[in-house]
Amino acid sequence: MDTEALETFLTLASTESYTKAADQLFVAQSTISKRIKELERELKVSLFERTNRSVELTLEGEQFKQYAEQMIELTETSLAQISSIRHFDRHLRIGSADSIYEGHLASRILKYREKHPTDSLRISIGLSTHLIDQLQGDLLDIAFTYIPLQKSSYSCRLFKRDKLILVTDIKNRKYRKGIRQQELIGEKYLMCNFALQNVGEYIRKLFPRFHQFEFEIDDCMKIVPYLLKQDNYSFLPEDMAKAYIAEGKLRKIDLIDFQTPVISSYIIYRKRRESLCADFLKTVQKER
Repeated sequence: MDTEALETFLTLASTESYTKAADQLFVAQSTISKRIKELERELKVSLFERTNRSVELTLEGEQFKQYAEQMIELTETSLAQISSIRHFDRHLRIGSADSIYEGHLASRILKYREKHPTDSLRISIGLSTHLIDQLQGDLLDIAFTYIPLQKSSYSCRLFKRDKLILVTDIKNRKYRKGIRQQELIGEKYLMCNFALQNVGEYIRKLFPRFHQFEFEIDDCMKIVPYLLKQDNYSFLPEDMAKAYIAEGKLRKIDLIDFQTPVISSYIIYRKRRESLCADFLKTVQKER
Protein backbone atom coordinates (compact mmCIF):
# COMPACT_ATOMS: atom_id res chain seq x y z
CA MET A 1 0.00 0.00 0.00
CA ASP A 2 1.72 3.18 -1.19
CA THR A 3 1.06 6.84 -0.49
CA GLU A 4 -0.12 7.38 -4.07
CA ALA A 5 -3.01 4.99 -3.48
CA LEU A 6 -3.81 6.62 -0.13
CA GLU A 7 -3.78 10.11 -1.66
CA THR A 8 -6.06 8.92 -4.47
CA PHE A 9 -8.45 7.43 -1.93
CA LEU A 10 -8.53 10.63 0.15
CA THR A 11 -9.04 12.80 -2.93
CA LEU A 12 -11.97 10.69 -4.09
CA ALA A 13 -13.45 10.68 -0.59
CA SER A 14 -13.24 14.48 -0.56
CA THR A 15 -14.57 15.17 -4.06
CA GLU A 16 -17.08 12.26 -4.18
CA SER A 17 -16.51 12.20 -7.93
CA TYR A 18 -14.13 10.20 -10.13
CA THR A 19 -14.08 13.06 -12.64
CA LYS A 20 -13.21 15.71 -10.05
CA ALA A 21 -10.63 13.46 -8.41
CA ALA A 22 -8.98 12.81 -11.80
CA ASP A 23 -8.90 16.54 -12.56
CA GLN A 24 -7.44 17.34 -9.15
CA LEU A 25 -4.70 14.70 -9.44
CA PHE A 26 -4.03 15.36 -13.15
CA VAL A 27 -4.59 11.72 -14.16
CA ALA A 28 -7.13 9.85 -16.25
CA GLN A 29 -10.40 8.78 -14.65
CA SER A 30 -9.53 5.17 -15.42
CA THR A 31 -6.36 5.58 -13.32
CA ILE A 32 -8.43 6.66 -10.33
CA SER A 33 -10.71 3.66 -10.80
CA LYS A 34 -7.77 1.26 -11.11
CA ARG A 35 -6.05 2.55 -7.97
CA ILE A 36 -9.24 2.29 -5.89
CA LYS A 37 -9.99 -1.22 -7.13
CA GLU A 38 -6.44 -2.34 -6.27
CA LEU A 39 -6.77 -0.79 -2.84
CA GLU A 40 -10.10 -2.51 -2.22
CA ARG A 41 -8.66 -5.81 -3.44
CA GLU A 42 -5.73 -5.48 -1.05
CA LEU A 43 -7.97 -4.58 1.90
CA LYS A 44 -10.69 -7.09 0.92
CA VAL A 45 -13.45 -4.52 1.61
CA SER A 46 -15.53 -2.06 -0.41
CA LEU A 47 -14.45 1.50 0.36
CA PHE A 48 -17.07 3.34 -1.71
CA GLU A 49 -20.74 2.98 -2.58
CA ARG A 50 -21.13 3.95 -6.22
CA THR A 51 -24.16 5.73 -7.72
CA ASN A 52 -24.76 7.15 -11.18
CA ARG A 53 -23.63 10.63 -10.19
CA SER A 54 -21.31 10.31 -7.20
CA VAL A 55 -19.59 8.00 -4.73
CA GLU A 56 -19.87 7.85 -0.95
CA LEU A 57 -17.70 6.16 1.66
CA THR A 58 -18.90 2.89 3.15
CA LEU A 59 -18.60 2.31 6.90
CA GLU A 60 -15.32 0.52 6.20
CA GLY A 61 -14.28 3.47 4.04
CA GLU A 62 -14.99 5.92 6.87
CA GLN A 63 -12.77 3.89 9.21
CA PHE A 64 -10.02 3.55 6.63
CA LYS A 65 -10.11 7.32 5.97
CA GLN A 66 -8.81 8.01 9.48
CA TYR A 67 -5.97 5.54 8.95
CA ALA A 68 -5.12 7.00 5.52
CA GLU A 69 -5.00 10.55 6.88
CA GLN A 70 -2.67 9.49 9.70
CA MET A 71 -0.42 7.55 7.34
CA ILE A 72 -0.07 10.48 4.93
CA GLU A 73 0.66 12.90 7.76
CA LEU A 74 3.15 10.52 9.37
CA THR A 75 4.92 9.96 6.04
CA GLU A 76 5.17 13.68 5.34
CA THR A 77 6.36 14.39 8.87
CA SER A 78 8.98 11.63 8.70
CA LEU A 79 10.30 12.85 5.35
CA ALA A 80 10.45 16.41 6.70
CA GLN A 81 12.43 15.20 9.72
CA ILE A 82 14.87 13.25 7.55
CA SER A 83 15.30 16.29 5.31
CA SER A 84 15.93 18.58 8.28
CA ILE A 85 18.65 16.43 9.86
CA ARG A 86 21.41 18.11 7.84
CA HIS A 87 20.08 21.60 8.46
CA PHE A 88 18.94 21.66 12.11
CA ASP A 89 20.20 20.38 15.45
CA ARG A 90 16.71 19.25 16.51
CA HIS A 91 13.30 18.98 14.96
CA LEU A 92 10.52 19.54 17.52
CA ARG A 93 6.82 19.07 16.78
CA ILE A 94 4.62 21.08 19.15
CA GLY A 95 0.83 20.97 19.34
CA SER A 96 -1.32 23.45 21.24
CA ALA A 97 -4.91 24.44 21.76
CA ASP A 98 -5.48 27.85 20.18
CA SER A 99 -6.18 29.79 23.39
CA ILE A 100 -3.19 28.22 25.19
CA TYR A 101 -0.98 29.23 22.29
CA GLU A 102 -2.27 32.81 22.21
CA GLY A 103 -2.42 33.28 25.97
CA HIS A 104 0.80 31.60 27.07
CA LEU A 105 2.84 29.79 24.47
CA ALA A 106 3.55 32.19 21.59
CA SER A 107 5.86 34.46 23.60
CA ARG A 108 7.72 31.48 25.06
CA ILE A 109 8.30 29.98 21.64
CA LEU A 110 9.83 33.30 20.55
CA LYS A 111 12.21 33.16 23.51
CA TYR A 112 13.10 29.56 22.71
CA ARG A 113 13.90 30.46 19.10
CA GLU A 114 16.17 33.26 20.27
CA LYS A 115 18.11 30.79 22.45
CA HIS A 116 18.05 27.90 19.95
CA PRO A 117 18.19 29.33 16.42
CA THR A 118 19.47 26.05 14.96
CA ASP A 119 16.38 24.08 16.03
CA SER A 120 13.45 23.47 13.70
CA LEU A 121 9.96 23.89 15.19
CA ARG A 122 6.69 22.74 13.70
CA ILE A 123 3.63 24.21 15.46
CA SER A 124 0.19 22.64 15.11
CA ILE A 125 -2.93 24.35 16.48
CA GLY A 126 -6.02 22.26 17.17
CA LEU A 127 -8.60 20.93 19.61
CA SER A 128 -7.31 19.12 22.69
CA THR A 129 -8.82 15.77 21.69
CA HIS A 130 -7.23 15.91 18.25
CA LEU A 131 -3.84 16.94 19.68
CA ILE A 132 -3.84 13.98 22.07
CA ASP A 133 -4.66 11.65 19.17
CA GLN A 134 -1.75 13.15 17.20
CA LEU A 135 0.58 12.77 20.19
CA GLN A 136 -0.34 9.10 20.60
CA GLY A 137 -0.02 8.62 16.84
CA ASP A 138 3.58 9.91 17.08
CA LEU A 139 2.76 13.00 15.01
CA LEU A 140 3.68 15.37 17.86
CA ASP A 141 6.52 15.40 20.38
CA ILE A 142 4.77 17.60 22.94
CA ALA A 143 1.22 18.89 23.34
CA PHE A 144 -0.41 21.66 25.37
CA THR A 145 -4.04 20.74 25.96
CA TYR A 146 -7.03 21.30 28.23
CA ILE A 147 -7.44 17.55 28.69
CA PRO A 148 -4.95 15.44 30.71
CA LEU A 149 -3.58 12.13 29.45
CA GLN A 150 -2.99 9.61 32.20
CA LYS A 151 -0.85 6.86 30.69
CA SER A 152 2.31 5.35 32.14
CA SER A 153 4.39 6.00 29.01
CA TYR A 154 3.54 9.72 28.99
CA SER A 155 4.42 12.61 31.24
CA CYS A 156 1.42 14.84 31.96
CA ARG A 157 1.84 17.84 34.21
CA LEU A 158 -0.09 20.99 35.00
CA PHE A 159 0.95 23.85 32.72
CA LYS A 160 -1.28 26.74 33.73
CA ARG A 161 -4.35 27.51 35.80
CA ASP A 162 -6.35 30.32 34.27
CA LYS A 163 -9.04 32.36 35.96
CA LEU A 164 -12.06 32.96 33.75
CA ILE A 165 -13.31 36.52 33.46
CA LEU A 166 -16.46 37.92 31.85
CA VAL A 167 -15.73 40.38 29.03
CA THR A 168 -17.61 42.55 26.55
CA ASP A 169 -16.75 45.22 24.01
CA ILE A 170 -15.01 48.27 25.49
CA LYS A 171 -17.83 50.57 24.33
CA ASN A 172 -20.58 48.53 25.98
CA ARG A 173 -21.42 50.70 29.00
CA LYS A 174 -23.70 48.28 30.85
CA TYR A 175 -22.75 46.73 34.20
CA ARG A 176 -19.92 49.11 35.01
CA LYS A 177 -20.32 48.17 38.69
CA GLY A 178 -20.62 44.45 38.06
CA ILE A 179 -23.23 41.94 36.95
CA ARG A 180 -25.48 39.47 38.76
CA GLN A 181 -26.14 35.95 37.52
CA GLN A 182 -29.79 36.71 36.78
CA GLU A 183 -28.78 39.74 34.72
CA LEU A 184 -26.31 37.67 32.66
CA ILE A 185 -29.09 35.19 31.79
CA GLY A 186 -30.99 37.98 30.06
CA GLU A 187 -28.04 39.13 27.93
CA LYS A 188 -26.61 37.79 24.67
CA TYR A 189 -24.05 35.33 25.96
CA LEU A 190 -21.70 33.57 23.52
CA MET A 191 -20.98 30.02 24.67
CA CYS A 192 -17.67 28.18 24.50
CA ASN A 193 -17.47 24.67 25.94
CA PHE A 194 -13.79 25.12 26.90
CA ALA A 195 -12.49 21.93 25.35
CA LEU A 196 -14.96 19.53 26.95
CA GLN A 197 -13.88 20.40 30.48
CA ASN A 198 -16.26 20.59 33.44
CA VAL A 199 -15.83 24.33 33.09
CA GLY A 200 -18.16 24.37 30.10
CA GLU A 201 -20.77 22.36 31.99
CA TYR A 202 -20.51 24.73 34.96
CA ILE A 203 -21.18 27.74 32.76
CA ARG A 204 -24.18 26.03 31.18
CA LYS A 205 -25.61 25.53 34.67
CA LEU A 206 -25.49 29.29 35.26
CA PHE A 207 -28.34 29.46 32.75
CA PRO A 208 -31.80 27.83 32.91
CA ARG A 209 -32.08 24.19 31.86
CA PHE A 210 -32.37 23.78 28.06
CA HIS A 211 -31.25 27.40 27.56
CA GLN A 212 -30.50 27.98 23.88
CA PHE A 213 -27.40 30.08 23.25
CA GLU A 214 -27.52 32.11 20.06
CA PHE A 215 -23.86 31.27 19.36
CA GLU A 216 -21.69 28.31 20.44
CA ILE A 217 -18.14 27.42 19.47
CA ASP A 218 -15.52 24.92 20.64
CA ASP A 219 -12.57 27.33 20.85
CA CYS A 220 -12.75 30.53 22.89
CA MET A 221 -10.15 32.25 20.68
CA LYS A 222 -12.70 32.26 17.87
CA ILE A 223 -15.27 34.06 20.02
CA VAL A 224 -13.32 37.34 20.18
CA PRO A 225 -14.43 38.74 16.76
CA TYR A 226 -18.06 38.29 17.85
CA LEU A 227 -17.43 40.32 21.00
CA LEU A 228 -15.82 43.32 19.32
CA LYS A 229 -18.13 46.26 18.54
CA GLN A 230 -21.18 44.33 19.76
CA ASP A 231 -23.09 44.13 23.03
CA ASN A 232 -22.29 40.45 23.56
CA TYR A 233 -20.73 38.73 26.56
CA SER A 234 -18.49 35.70 27.12
CA PHE A 235 -16.05 34.20 29.59
CA LEU A 236 -12.41 34.08 28.49
CA PRO A 237 -9.21 32.91 30.21
CA GLU A 238 -7.79 36.00 31.89
CA ASP A 239 -4.29 35.65 30.43
CA MET A 240 -5.76 35.47 26.94
CA ALA A 241 -8.18 38.36 27.46
CA LYS A 242 -5.70 40.78 29.03
CA ALA A 243 -4.06 41.59 25.67
CA TYR A 244 -7.43 42.73 24.26
CA ILE A 245 -8.16 44.64 27.47
CA ALA A 246 -4.77 46.38 27.32
CA GLU A 247 -5.42 47.34 23.68
CA GLY A 248 -8.72 48.94 24.66
CA LYS A 249 -10.85 46.45 22.72
CA LEU A 250 -12.52 44.49 25.52
CA ARG A 251 -13.62 45.31 29.06
CA LYS A 252 -13.78 43.06 32.10
CA ILE A 253 -17.05 42.91 34.05
CA ASP A 254 -16.93 42.01 37.74
CA LEU A 255 -19.21 39.23 39.02
CA ILE A 256 -21.39 40.22 41.99
CA ASP A 257 -23.18 37.11 43.26
CA PHE A 258 -21.47 34.19 41.51
CA GLN A 259 -18.03 32.92 40.59
CA THR A 260 -16.44 30.86 37.83
CA PRO A 261 -14.11 27.85 38.16
CA VAL A 262 -10.48 27.82 37.14
CA ILE A 263 -9.54 26.27 33.78
CA SER A 264 -6.45 24.04 33.77
CA SER A 265 -4.10 23.29 30.89
CA TYR A 266 -1.49 20.54 30.66
CA ILE A 267 1.91 19.74 29.13
CA ILE A 268 2.00 16.20 27.73
CA TYR A 269 4.85 14.35 26.07
CA ARG A 270 6.08 10.79 25.64
CA LYS A 271 8.60 10.00 28.38
CA ARG A 272 11.13 8.57 25.97
CA ARG A 273 11.16 11.96 24.20
CA GLU A 274 12.04 13.88 27.36
CA SER A 275 15.64 14.54 26.29
CA LEU A 276 14.40 15.98 22.98
CA CYS A 277 11.91 18.25 24.75
CA ALA A 278 14.13 19.15 27.74
CA ASP A 279 15.41 22.55 26.58
CA PHE A 280 11.99 23.62 25.36
CA LEU A 281 10.40 22.59 28.66
CA LYS A 282 13.00 24.60 30.57
CA THR A 283 12.15 27.70 28.57
CA VAL A 284 8.41 27.20 29.03
CA GLN A 285 8.60 26.51 32.75
CA LYS A 286 11.04 29.33 33.40
CA GLU A 287 8.48 31.79 32.03
CA ARG A 288 5.67 30.49 34.22
